[in-house]
Amino acid sequence: MTTEKEMPMPDSGQPVVAVFTLGGTIAMLRTPDGGATPALSASDLLAAVPGLDSVGVSLQVQDVVNKPGASLTFPDLSDLVEAINGALADGCAGAVVTQGTDTIEETSYLLDLLVSSDAPVVVTGAMRNPSLAGPDGPANLKAAILVAASEAARELGCLVVMNDQVHAARWVQKSHSTSPAAFVSPNHGPVGHVVEDRVDIPILIRHRPPHVAADLSRPVRVGLVTMTFGDDGTLAEAIGEHVSGLVVAGFGVGHVPVEAVPVLAKLATRMPVILASRTGSGPVHRGTYGFPGSEQDLLTRGLISAGYLPPVKARLLLHLLLTAGADQTQITETFSRAGGE
Repeated sequence: MTTEKEMPMPDSGQPVVAVFTLGGTIAMLRTPDGGATPALSASDLLAAVPGLDSVGVSLQVQDVVNKPGASLTFPDLSDLVEAINGALADGCAGAVVTQGTDTIEETSYLLDLLVSSDAPVVVTGAMRNPSLAGPDGPANLKAAILVAASEAARELGCLVVMNDQVHAARWVQKSHSTSPAAFVSPNHGPVGHVVEDRVDIPILIRHRPPHVAADLSRPVRVGLVTMTFGDDGTLAEAIGEHVSGLVVAGFGVGHVPVEAVPVLAKLATRMPVILASRTGSGPVHRGTYGFPGSEQDLLTRGLISAGYLPPVKARLLLHLLLTAGADQTQITETFSRAGGE
Protein backbone atom coordinates (compact mmCIF):
# COMPACT_ATOMS: atom_id res chain seq x y z
CA MET A 1 0.00 0.00 0.00
CA THR A 2 1.44 3.35 -0.99
CA THR A 3 0.74 6.57 0.88
CA GLU A 4 0.44 10.08 -0.51
CA LYS A 5 -0.22 13.29 1.38
CA GLU A 6 -2.51 15.79 -0.33
CA MET A 7 -1.74 19.42 0.52
CA PRO A 8 -2.74 21.50 2.33
CA MET A 9 -2.30 19.42 5.44
CA PRO A 10 -4.71 19.91 8.36
CA ASP A 11 -5.40 23.56 9.28
CA SER A 12 -6.87 24.74 12.55
CA GLY A 13 -10.62 24.38 12.50
CA GLN A 14 -10.77 22.26 9.33
CA PRO A 15 -11.93 18.64 9.56
CA VAL A 16 -9.55 16.10 8.05
CA VAL A 17 -10.96 13.36 5.81
CA ALA A 18 -8.84 10.35 4.86
CA VAL A 19 -9.36 9.19 1.26
CA PHE A 20 -8.49 5.59 0.35
CA THR A 21 -8.49 4.38 -3.25
CA LEU A 22 -9.03 0.80 -4.42
CA GLY A 23 -9.28 1.37 -8.18
CA GLY A 24 -12.44 0.69 -10.17
CA THR A 25 -14.17 2.64 -12.95
CA ILE A 26 -13.64 5.95 -11.18
CA ALA A 27 -9.86 5.43 -11.61
CA MET A 28 -9.90 3.93 -15.11
CA LEU A 29 -8.56 5.27 -18.41
CA ARG A 30 -9.10 3.91 -21.90
CA THR A 31 -6.27 1.74 -23.21
CA PRO A 32 -5.05 1.62 -26.84
CA ASP A 33 -7.11 -1.53 -27.47
CA GLY A 34 -10.31 0.32 -26.55
CA GLY A 35 -10.96 -1.08 -23.08
CA ALA A 36 -10.73 0.77 -19.76
CA THR A 37 -8.42 -0.30 -16.92
CA PRO A 38 -7.49 1.20 -13.51
CA ALA A 39 -4.72 3.78 -13.92
CA LEU A 40 -5.37 6.90 -11.82
CA SER A 41 -3.98 7.57 -8.34
CA ALA A 42 -5.77 9.20 -5.42
CA SER A 43 -4.11 12.53 -6.22
CA ASP A 44 -5.25 12.23 -9.85
CA LEU A 45 -8.84 11.68 -8.73
CA LEU A 46 -8.82 14.64 -6.36
CA ALA A 47 -7.26 16.94 -8.94
CA ALA A 48 -10.24 16.29 -11.24
CA VAL A 49 -12.84 17.49 -8.70
CA PRO A 50 -13.96 21.09 -9.37
CA GLY A 51 -14.32 23.29 -6.29
CA LEU A 52 -12.80 20.82 -3.87
CA ASP A 53 -10.40 23.40 -2.44
CA SER A 54 -13.30 25.55 -1.26
CA VAL A 55 -15.28 23.01 0.80
CA GLY A 56 -13.30 23.59 4.01
CA VAL A 57 -11.93 20.07 4.37
CA SER A 58 -8.30 18.96 4.54
CA LEU A 59 -7.49 15.65 2.85
CA GLN A 60 -5.09 12.84 3.63
CA VAL A 61 -4.89 10.27 0.84
CA GLN A 62 -3.70 6.70 0.42
CA ASP A 63 -3.62 4.40 -2.60
CA VAL A 64 -4.43 0.97 -1.16
CA VAL A 65 -4.74 -1.09 -4.38
CA ASN A 66 -5.70 -0.28 -7.97
CA LYS A 67 -7.99 -3.08 -9.17
CA PRO A 68 -11.35 -3.57 -10.83
CA GLY A 69 -14.08 -3.92 -8.23
CA ALA A 70 -14.67 -7.54 -9.23
CA SER A 71 -11.08 -8.45 -8.31
CA LEU A 72 -11.04 -7.13 -4.73
CA THR A 73 -10.28 -9.73 -2.06
CA PHE A 74 -10.75 -10.26 1.67
CA PRO A 75 -7.02 -9.48 2.26
CA ASP A 76 -7.51 -6.18 0.41
CA LEU A 77 -10.38 -5.34 2.75
CA SER A 78 -8.32 -6.36 5.77
CA ASP A 79 -5.62 -3.86 4.74
CA LEU A 80 -8.28 -1.21 4.15
CA VAL A 81 -9.91 -1.71 7.56
CA GLU A 82 -6.51 -1.42 9.25
CA ALA A 83 -5.79 1.82 7.35
CA ILE A 84 -9.21 3.31 8.14
CA ASN A 85 -8.95 2.45 11.84
CA GLY A 86 -5.51 4.04 11.94
CA ALA A 87 -6.67 7.24 10.27
CA LEU A 88 -9.70 7.60 12.51
CA ALA A 89 -7.62 6.89 15.62
CA ASP A 90 -5.24 9.66 14.52
CA GLY A 91 -8.07 12.17 14.54
CA CYS A 92 -9.54 12.16 11.05
CA ALA A 93 -13.18 13.26 11.05
CA GLY A 94 -14.14 10.58 8.55
CA ALA A 95 -12.96 8.35 5.74
CA VAL A 96 -13.83 8.00 2.05
CA VAL A 97 -13.20 4.88 -0.03
CA THR A 98 -13.26 4.95 -3.83
CA GLN A 99 -13.64 1.67 -5.69
CA GLY A 100 -15.35 -0.21 -8.50
CA THR A 101 -19.14 -0.25 -8.34
CA ASP A 102 -19.34 -3.99 -9.08
CA THR A 103 -18.76 -4.80 -5.42
CA ILE A 104 -19.68 -1.60 -3.54
CA GLU A 105 -22.71 -3.20 -1.92
CA GLU A 106 -20.45 -5.95 -0.58
CA THR A 107 -17.36 -4.03 0.53
CA SER A 108 -19.43 -1.29 2.15
CA TYR A 109 -21.30 -3.91 4.18
CA LEU A 110 -18.03 -5.47 5.25
CA LEU A 111 -16.85 -2.06 6.46
CA ASP A 112 -20.20 -1.65 8.23
CA LEU A 113 -19.48 -4.84 10.18
CA LEU A 114 -15.74 -4.39 10.74
CA VAL A 115 -15.25 -0.67 11.55
CA SER A 116 -16.70 0.17 14.96
CA SER A 117 -15.90 3.90 15.04
CA ASP A 118 -18.75 6.41 15.11
CA ALA A 119 -16.92 8.53 12.52
CA PRO A 120 -18.44 8.44 9.02
CA VAL A 121 -16.99 5.90 6.58
CA VAL A 122 -18.24 6.60 3.06
CA VAL A 123 -17.82 4.47 -0.07
CA THR A 124 -18.22 5.85 -3.57
CA GLY A 125 -17.25 5.18 -7.18
CA ALA A 126 -18.37 5.92 -10.71
CA MET A 127 -20.51 4.37 -13.40
CA ARG A 128 -18.73 6.28 -16.19
CA ASN A 129 -14.94 6.35 -16.41
CA PRO A 130 -13.07 9.64 -17.06
CA SER A 131 -12.61 8.74 -20.75
CA LEU A 132 -16.36 8.91 -21.37
CA ALA A 133 -18.67 11.89 -21.81
CA GLY A 134 -20.17 13.00 -18.50
CA PRO A 135 -18.02 11.04 -16.02
CA ASP A 136 -19.75 10.96 -12.63
CA GLY A 137 -16.68 10.21 -10.53
CA PRO A 138 -15.70 13.81 -9.61
CA ALA A 139 -19.21 14.71 -8.40
CA ASN A 140 -19.53 11.47 -6.45
CA LEU A 141 -16.12 11.95 -4.82
CA LYS A 142 -16.89 15.52 -3.78
CA ALA A 143 -20.24 14.50 -2.33
CA ALA A 144 -18.63 11.60 -0.46
CA ILE A 145 -16.02 13.91 1.09
CA LEU A 146 -18.74 16.32 2.22
CA VAL A 147 -20.66 13.47 3.85
CA ALA A 148 -17.53 12.09 5.55
CA ALA A 149 -16.84 15.52 7.08
CA SER A 150 -20.44 16.04 8.22
CA GLU A 151 -21.59 15.68 11.82
CA ALA A 152 -24.94 14.53 10.44
CA ALA A 153 -23.28 11.33 9.16
CA ARG A 154 -21.81 10.25 12.50
CA GLU A 155 -23.03 7.09 14.25
CA LEU A 156 -24.75 5.79 11.10
CA GLY A 157 -22.27 3.07 10.19
CA CYS A 158 -20.83 2.82 6.70
CA LEU A 159 -22.58 4.87 4.01
CA VAL A 160 -22.58 4.75 0.21
CA VAL A 161 -22.78 8.05 -1.67
CA MET A 162 -23.66 7.92 -5.36
CA ASN A 163 -25.60 10.32 -7.59
CA ASP A 164 -26.00 12.79 -4.66
CA GLN A 165 -27.86 10.16 -2.63
CA VAL A 166 -26.73 8.84 0.74
CA HIS A 167 -27.44 5.14 1.34
CA ALA A 168 -26.89 2.92 4.38
CA ALA A 169 -24.43 0.17 3.48
CA ARG A 170 -26.63 -2.53 5.02
CA TRP A 171 -29.47 -1.72 2.60
CA VAL A 172 -27.85 -0.49 -0.61
CA GLN A 173 -27.87 -2.57 -3.79
CA LYS A 174 -26.66 -2.04 -7.35
CA SER A 175 -29.78 -2.31 -9.48
CA HIS A 176 -28.58 -1.39 -12.99
CA SER A 177 -25.49 -2.31 -15.00
CA THR A 178 -24.81 1.13 -16.50
CA SER A 179 -27.04 3.91 -15.13
CA PRO A 180 -25.51 6.65 -12.95
CA ALA A 181 -28.60 6.11 -10.78
CA ALA A 182 -27.78 2.42 -10.36
CA PHE A 183 -27.76 2.36 -6.56
CA VAL A 184 -30.98 1.93 -4.58
CA SER A 185 -31.99 0.83 -1.10
CA PRO A 186 -34.96 -1.56 -1.38
CA ASN A 187 -37.45 -1.49 1.51
CA HIS A 188 -36.04 1.74 3.00
CA GLY A 189 -34.73 4.16 0.36
CA PRO A 190 -31.77 6.55 0.77
CA VAL A 191 -31.22 8.07 4.20
CA GLY A 192 -30.24 11.47 2.80
CA HIS A 193 -28.98 13.63 -0.05
CA VAL A 194 -26.26 16.12 -0.90
CA VAL A 195 -27.76 19.39 -2.16
CA GLU A 196 -25.72 22.49 -3.03
CA ASP A 197 -22.76 21.09 -1.08
CA ARG A 198 -25.04 20.66 1.95
CA VAL A 199 -25.47 17.24 3.56
CA ASP A 200 -29.11 16.51 4.46
CA ILE A 201 -29.68 13.27 6.39
CA PRO A 202 -33.21 13.47 7.85
CA ILE A 203 -33.64 9.73 8.43
CA LEU A 204 -32.43 8.31 11.74
CA ILE A 205 -30.98 4.80 11.74
CA ARG A 206 -31.99 3.36 15.10
CA HIS A 207 -29.52 0.51 15.38
CA ARG A 208 -25.93 0.02 14.23
CA PRO A 209 -25.14 -3.35 12.64
CA PRO A 210 -23.47 -5.92 14.89
CA HIS A 211 -19.70 -5.45 15.05
CA VAL A 212 -17.88 -8.68 14.20
CA ALA A 213 -14.36 -9.29 15.51
CA ALA A 214 -13.40 -11.26 12.41
CA ASP A 215 -10.05 -12.77 11.51
CA LEU A 216 -9.91 -12.31 7.75
CA SER A 217 -6.67 -14.31 7.56
CA ARG A 218 -8.54 -17.43 8.65
CA PRO A 219 -9.33 -19.68 5.66
CA VAL A 220 -13.10 -19.84 5.28
CA ARG A 221 -15.21 -20.47 2.20
CA VAL A 222 -18.95 -19.71 2.15
CA GLY A 223 -21.08 -20.77 -0.78
CA LEU A 224 -24.13 -19.14 -2.31
CA VAL A 225 -26.66 -21.12 -4.31
CA THR A 226 -29.72 -19.60 -5.97
CA MET A 227 -32.80 -21.79 -6.22
CA THR A 228 -34.19 -22.13 -9.74
CA PHE A 229 -37.20 -23.76 -11.34
CA GLY A 230 -36.95 -27.55 -11.11
CA ASP A 231 -33.88 -27.49 -8.81
CA ASP A 232 -33.38 -30.87 -7.11
CA GLY A 233 -30.57 -29.80 -4.76
CA THR A 234 -27.73 -31.44 -6.71
CA LEU A 235 -25.85 -28.18 -7.12
CA ALA A 236 -26.25 -27.27 -3.43
CA GLU A 237 -25.02 -30.74 -2.48
CA ALA A 238 -21.94 -30.36 -4.69
CA ILE A 239 -21.15 -26.91 -3.31
CA GLY A 240 -21.62 -28.24 0.21
CA GLU A 241 -18.62 -30.52 -0.23
CA HIS A 242 -16.31 -27.52 -0.53
CA VAL A 243 -17.59 -24.90 1.92
CA SER A 244 -17.79 -24.15 5.64
CA GLY A 245 -21.21 -22.56 5.33
CA LEU A 246 -23.92 -22.01 2.73
CA VAL A 247 -26.43 -19.31 1.81
CA VAL A 248 -29.54 -20.42 -0.07
CA ALA A 249 -31.32 -17.73 -2.10
CA GLY A 250 -34.85 -19.10 -2.11
CA PHE A 251 -37.97 -18.16 -4.01
CA GLY A 252 -40.28 -15.47 -2.62
CA VAL A 253 -40.37 -15.39 1.17
CA GLY A 254 -37.96 -18.33 1.44
CA HIS A 255 -39.14 -21.33 -0.54
CA VAL A 256 -37.33 -24.13 -2.38
CA PRO A 257 -38.50 -27.03 -4.56
CA VAL A 258 -39.56 -30.00 -2.47
CA GLU A 259 -36.89 -32.18 -4.14
CA ALA A 260 -34.15 -29.93 -2.69
CA VAL A 261 -35.37 -30.16 0.91
CA PRO A 262 -33.57 -33.40 1.95
CA VAL A 263 -30.25 -32.05 0.66
CA LEU A 264 -30.56 -28.73 2.48
CA ALA A 265 -31.74 -30.40 5.68
CA LYS A 266 -28.73 -32.74 5.62
CA LEU A 267 -26.32 -29.86 5.00
CA ALA A 268 -27.84 -27.95 7.93
CA THR A 269 -26.83 -30.77 10.29
CA ARG A 270 -23.13 -30.20 9.62
CA MET A 271 -22.77 -26.49 8.73
CA PRO A 272 -24.72 -23.24 9.06
CA VAL A 273 -27.17 -22.86 6.17
CA ILE A 274 -28.71 -19.41 5.79
CA LEU A 275 -32.08 -18.96 4.07
CA ALA A 276 -32.43 -15.67 2.13
CA SER A 277 -34.81 -14.42 -0.54
CA ARG A 278 -33.65 -14.06 -4.13
CA THR A 279 -36.27 -11.35 -4.85
CA GLY A 280 -34.09 -8.34 -3.98
CA SER A 281 -36.42 -6.86 -1.37
CA GLY A 282 -38.62 -7.98 1.48
CA PRO A 283 -37.78 -10.45 4.28
CA VAL A 284 -37.80 -14.19 4.66
CA HIS A 285 -41.01 -15.14 6.47
CA ARG A 286 -41.29 -17.51 9.42
CA GLY A 287 -44.75 -19.02 9.46
CA THR A 288 -46.94 -17.93 6.56
CA TYR A 289 -46.54 -21.18 4.59
CA GLY A 290 -46.26 -24.73 5.88
CA PHE A 291 -45.80 -26.99 2.85
CA PRO A 292 -42.60 -29.05 2.34
CA GLY A 293 -39.99 -26.60 1.06
CA SER A 294 -41.71 -23.59 2.64
CA GLU A 295 -39.93 -21.14 4.95
CA GLN A 296 -41.55 -22.71 8.03
CA ASP A 297 -40.51 -26.19 6.95
CA LEU A 298 -36.90 -25.17 6.23
CA LEU A 299 -36.46 -23.23 9.49
CA THR A 300 -37.69 -26.21 11.51
CA ARG A 301 -35.07 -28.32 9.71
CA GLY A 302 -32.24 -26.10 11.01
CA LEU A 303 -31.83 -23.42 8.34
CA ILE A 304 -31.26 -19.87 9.67
CA SER A 305 -33.28 -16.91 8.42
CA ALA A 306 -31.44 -14.00 6.81
CA GLY A 307 -34.40 -11.72 7.48
CA TYR A 308 -34.11 -8.65 5.24
CA LEU A 309 -30.48 -9.33 4.31
CA PRO A 310 -30.06 -10.08 0.60
CA PRO A 311 -28.08 -13.22 -0.29
CA VAL A 312 -24.74 -11.51 -1.09
CA LYS A 313 -24.70 -9.70 2.24
CA ALA A 314 -25.85 -12.76 4.14
CA ARG A 315 -22.86 -14.59 2.67
CA LEU A 316 -20.47 -11.88 3.91
CA LEU A 317 -21.91 -11.85 7.42
CA LEU A 318 -21.67 -15.64 7.63
CA HIS A 319 -18.08 -15.50 6.33
CA LEU A 320 -17.07 -13.05 9.06
CA LEU A 321 -18.85 -15.00 11.79
CA LEU A 322 -17.11 -18.21 10.77
CA THR A 323 -13.70 -16.52 10.80
CA ALA A 324 -14.55 -15.30 14.31
CA GLY A 325 -15.30 -18.86 15.44
CA ALA A 326 -19.01 -18.24 16.12
CA ASP A 327 -21.16 -21.26 16.94
CA GLN A 328 -24.66 -22.03 15.65
CA THR A 329 -26.38 -20.12 18.46
CA GLN A 330 -24.22 -17.04 17.98
CA ILE A 331 -24.76 -17.14 14.22
CA THR A 332 -28.54 -17.41 14.65
CA GLU A 333 -28.65 -14.53 17.13
CA THR A 334 -26.44 -12.30 14.97
CA PHE A 335 -28.51 -12.91 11.85
CA SER A 336 -31.66 -12.10 13.81
CA ARG A 337 -30.17 -8.69 14.68
CA ALA A 338 -28.53 -7.98 11.35
CA GLY A 339 -31.55 -9.14 9.36
CA GLY A 340 -33.84 -6.61 11.03
CA GLU A 341 -35.85 -9.08 13.04
